[in-house]
Amino acid sequence: MNKTELVESVAKEADITKVAAGTTLDAVLGAIVKAVSKGDNVVLVGFGTFKSSKRAARAGRNPQTGAALKIAASTVPKFTAGATFKAAVSGKKAAKKK
Repeated sequence: MNKTELVESVAKEADITKVAAGTTLDAVLGAIVKAVSKGDNVVLVGFGTFKSSKRAARAGRNPQTGAALKIAASTVPKFTAGATFKAAVSGKKAAKKK
């Protein structure tokens, strides 16, 4: 599913126009990107967590030449799926908390 198909699906499910669904989707994605880029976590209970993660500098190899090279440290976005999302994808029921 691409963004256009997602907008169509949201518009149909929420009974709103495609323009409104597209604007809303852009606003949600923009808010997530802005929060994670500032270092905040975005937690959507049941769906998952968006956060930033630091990668340490490391040594790598050029696959064509085999020459060693240094890969700089970086900060990357990370998504961890929630229990309900994992269960839906695997076809199993989510475990209930005690």
